[in-house]
Amino acid sequence: MRAATLLLAAGFLAGCGSPPPASQFPTAGDALARMRAQYACVNGVQGTAKVDVFSKRGRLKGEAFLFAVNPDRVRFDIVSSFGVTLLTLTSDGRRFEMLDLEQKQFLHGPASACNLARMTQVPLEGHVLVSILRGEAPVLVHDPAAASITWDEDRYVLDIPGKHQATESVQLGVHPDDMGKPWNQQRVRVLDVAVNQGGVGLWHVSLDDHAPTRTAPAREDPDGIDPPIPPIGPACDAEVPRSIRMEVPHTQDDVLLDYTEVVWNPPLVQGTFDQPVPRGVRRVPVDCR
Repeated sequence: MRAATLLLAAGFLAGCGSPPPASQFPTAGDALARMRAQYACVNGVQGTAKVDVFSKRGRLKGEAFLFAVNPDRVRFDIVSSFGVTLLTLTSDGRRFEMLDLEQKQFLHGPASACNLARMTQVPLEGHVLVSILRGEAPVLVHDPAAASITWDEDRYVLDIPGKHQATESVQLGVHPDDMGKPWNQQRVRVLDVAVNQGGVGLWHVSLDDHAPTRTAPAREDPDGIDPPIPPIGPACDAEVPRSIRMEVPHTQDDVLLDYTEVVWNPPLVQGTFDQPVPRGVRRVPVDCR
């Protein structure tokens, strides 16, 4: 009997993944609400990341200084391994601007998904990009009763039908320390998000290496003249994925971000999402056509 039990357990571990938590989320809506609750303390994220971008135009590799604030404000400064700034992208939710020093041009236009993709290579709306950078899954507008949740190998899989033939898959892991806790106390980790429309993959994001981080300290004036600028949110120790990969399934476009430093709720300096236009560059209006 003991040998049979051990053999059965070995077969389970080899072919069936991890057993589900003793207490499971009743509905997909319950799992999404738990995810959102974990990030309720996050108003923004600031970090430094190694960036590796693959596209039809070639490969761009360097370091990214990024700033993302709810709901849809973002800034990326991409610096080469030699310390030279290659690109600066800013968006305040309405206006998109990107300074490309290699091409000596300043692109500007609406803050649309296609314009943001000029750096990320993946056509994501600003609010979607901000959610992903902090490790939270953006969710399609949907009928909660139509969403489903199952346990597959070592994670929850949520299937969410949206509008206009759009569907979304969200994969949530459970913190290893919480497998024995009631479902409404389990900490979840977003591992994978994919959105399709009419059977075609629009974008796919995988997230890994989750770990807690801290709230940024106040920004002090080194000359002691101006008062400190406080963080834009409360103390927060939510987990952040240290590795984020964004890709378009049917193209060669792909970007990998690996955080080396990251904090929550950074102080917001005026002008963070604006760019002065330097001399000697062409101003180029861009849109989705």
